[in-house]
Amino acid sequence: MPGAIVSGPVRGNGIVLICEHASADIPIAMNDLGLQPSDRFSHAVWDIGALDMAHAMRDVLNAPLIAGATSRLVYDCNRPPEAPSAIPDQSERIAVPGNRNLTQIMRDKRTQDIYAPFTAAVTDVIAAQQFRPAIVTLHSFSPVWNGTPRTSELGLLHDEDTTLAQSMLARAPRHIALRTELNAPYAASDGVTHTLRRFATAAGLPSVMIEVRNNLIDTLAKAQEVGHALAALLSDALEGHPC
Repeated sequence: MPGAIVSGPVRGNGIVLICEHASADIPIAMNDLGLQPSDRFSHAVWDIGALDMAHAMRDVLNAPLIAGATSRLVYDCNRPPEAPSAIPDQSERIAVPGNRNLTQIMRDKRTQDIYAPFTAAVTDVIAAQQFRPAIVTLHSFSPVWNGTPRTSELGLLHDEDTTLAQSMLARAPRHIALRTELNAPYAASDGVTHTLRRFATAAGLPSVMIEVRNNLIDTLAKAQEVGHALAALLSDALEGHPC
């Protein structure tokens, strides 16, 4: 099970893109983790549209991209090994039978097979940059959660350093016609900024987590349009607030 796929230039222009939940791949031996066929390619399995959006941003920004290569239900690379949600047995209303009653040895093997090589890839890409980069993680979220519609369209999340997220929020109307909010539909208090905390906050690097409602990027054309707009927004924000 590969942990990550790295693409784009080895050395970018001061931005590193990360898409932890890019893949819906589940190893054959895991028998789809016991998921119902209707849930096999649901948002529980991966971030719908996020990889196409990430590819568009990578190409415009000439930035390296690290994309997760395995479903987040096998291991969620945006969670530390000690978090129960790293290998969830339930996601919203979707049961994941293949993740129930795992021994610590079984959990440790997934950590070593997926999380360890993913984090090693991120570490190597950041170390290869000529300048101290901004760390940008890319995600999508479902339009409805536990029966409640979500009105947010674009969320800009931050960990301890609010600078880049705030700068993007202020400039969003110039670049993108989506309802943009800070820390929506999640926030750091929900445990979703692990990647930012590990690779940006700990090193004093600027960072932001971008969340787009997945019905807005669920085709290649829509994902590319949003990705191009986000690339322009991110560039503007970084120019306005040198890090």
